[in-house]
Amino acid sequence: MAIKITEECINCGACEPECPNNAIYEGGVEWAISDGTTIKGPFTLMDGTVVDSDQRFEPISVDTYFIVPNKCTECQGFHEEPQCASVCPVDCCVPDEMYKETVEELLAKKDRMHI
Repeated sequence: MAIKITEECINCGACEPECPNNAIYEGGVEWAISDGTTIKGPFTLMDGTVVDSDQRFEPISVDTYFIVPNKCTECQGFHEEPQCASVCPVDCCVPDEMYKETVEELLAKKDRMHI
């Protein structure tokens, strides 16, 4: 499952540079699937919606850093554990129960983002 950042976030920014998928954004920042990935053209989101990879989306949070579930792979294929959680000084990077994915699904997502 994806990782989420809880409201306990202190906006230190330690997590953002650690994400190999560029799935973490500062609060209030628009995001796109193509940011920090090799994806070009159409991309199917987890809910089945097809979007252009360069399409900009509204921020998930305006007050704190946030993680885009469609880009989060829990660092599968890169690291042994989610790097955001390992560097967070207040332990606010936790599993997001809304997005349950197997290791195989997370690795497939990683492979789609990094060709």
